[in-house]
Amino acid sequence: MNESLELQTLLLAGVGTAAAIAALRKLNARAELSLAKHRSLAGHPRNARLLASLLPNYSYDEQQVFAVDGAPVDVVARRKAAFVALVQGIAQRYPKTLEAGASVIDGLSDMQFVSAYRVPYQFKVMVKQGLKIGSFLQSSSGVTVTDLDGNVFIDLTGSYGVNLMGNDFYKECIDEGAAIARDLGPVLGAYHPVMVDNVQRLRKASGMDEMSFHMSGTEAVMQAVRLARYHTGRKKLVRFCGSYHGWWGDVQPGIGNPMTAKDTFTLSEMGEGTLRVLRKRRDIACILINPLQALHPNMAAPSDGSLLDGSRKAGFDKAAYTAWLKTLRTICDERGIALIFDEVFVGFRLAPGGAQEYFGVRADMVTYGKTLGGGLPIGVLCGKRAWMRRFREDAPADICFARGTFNSHPYVMGAMNAFMRRLETPEVQALYTDLDGVWNRRAAQLNHAMAAAGLPVRVANLSTIWTVTYTQPGCYHWLFQHYLRLQGLALSWVGTGRMIFSLNFSDADFEEVTRRFVAAGQAMQQDGWWWTDGAQTHKAIKRRILREMLAAKF
Repeated sequence: MNESLELQTLLLAGVGTAAAIAALRKLNARAELSLAKHRSLAGHPRNARLLASLLPNYSYDEQQVFAVDGAPVDVVARRKAAFVALVQGIAQRYPKTLEAGASVIDGLSDMQFVSAYRVPYQFKVMVKQGLKIGSFLQSSSGVTVTDLDGNVFIDLTGSYGVNLMGNDFYKECIDEGAAIARDLGPVLGAYHPVMVDNVQRLRKASGMDEMSFHMSGTEAVMQAVRLARYHTGRKKLVRFCGSYHGWWGDVQPGIGNPMTAKDTFTLSEMGEGTLRVLRKRRDIACILINPLQALHPNMAAPSDGSLLDGSRKAGFDKAAYTAWLKTLRTICDERGIALIFDEVFVGFRLAPGGAQEYFGVRADMVTYGKTLGGGLPIGVLCGKRAWMRRFREDAPADICFARGTFNSHPYVMGAMNAFMRRLETPEVQALYTDLDGVWNRRAAQLNHAMAAAGLPVRVANLSTIWTVTYTQPGCYHWLFQHYLRLQGLALSWVGTGRMIFSLNFSDADFEEVTRRFVAAGQAMQQDGWWWTDGAQTHKAIKRRILREMLAAKF
């Protein structure tokens, strides 16, 4: 009897010890995961979503909007006069373009969303007074686009990454693609014979064994993650703070997604804590890499809404980012994790073989989109054969489904073929000669011109992808996009945050961009928007905004 009691006691003690050890291990894993996250809100999606739901909606009144930084009376007067002139200039130069927007905005939710976030929401009163940007264009030529009023702009939008070779290049690709596919037309399901050439060329460019076609980059990333989970039997995916991989739930776990992404880890890029987590955990299916993040690790893509204090930073260190990717490659090999390069945005922009060639690191799967479609919508997933297989030979019902009615549309395949054939021509290959050198020198040229003019604006670049930064704290940096536009520089809806050049920009074209950039900055400076008393800091601005939010909330 006593022996039985002693045995039970020992068993209970053993179970208790095992449970305690398991609990400690779980607690340690959770602590390591927490330490691997970036300290910013972008590194904590759940906290970001919670904070977004609590932020009050308020705006500055007529007086505050021009003096929120404590500028003296004479500077405020200059700003008011400049703003009246700015609104009048917009109304006079873009009447047809703005009218087209006004006629559809009530029925076009996309435009409503874009318009609502074109400026920091505290300055909404300025928008209502006529601070608008036209959303319609009628033609393009060379490095320019033309709006409905005949205004010609130098195109720095890059069509969100599509426009790598110049707008005329893609017009020709679309025409050639239509000619290739015309006889088959809209017949779907069966493949147009141009697919044979496309597969061969894309296998060569990507260095991968197999591919699948989709209608968007978002879909291609969805399929890559699904395949990684299918082959590993694991659920968790790792993305890095600030990165963008499309708008579906698992890769957009923070603001913008109404649901919680339970199987997504958002970790700090280029962080030792992240490497520790990746080396220890057994539930990670894949790591998603967006090479664009090399320009601003752990920071989201720039937007005008982030310019309330001007503390945005950016900078590209190729050697450091290459070392980071090589370390990830080694860990993925050791742990059986799929390394996925999301090259939807940067594909073929950094090198003919994409980021894999540029950084000298091979992925397990690569997603492409945008420019690869030759001007038409496309998403492509390329990968090693072991990762791309969507069924199991020994289990006929065990499949990884992916399909789409318009995948491999004949006209898209035709335009893609025109793009890929042109990509291999000597004329296009010549554009890649000393690519980094050319665009780094141009960035330095613009920075030198801005510094020489005494303007607080600089640029950082990853090849032809540029981000605008500011050398002094300020509350009105977001207005710079309107001055740039009046100088004939077209930017995407994120305004002063991002510029994307096409490779067909000549030295003369860029000289003109520099001249207009300086002219816009000088006008902005003269109008008093960059006034500073020397004492204003980024922290002081953020503290003031926090006080405003608390006052508006409570």
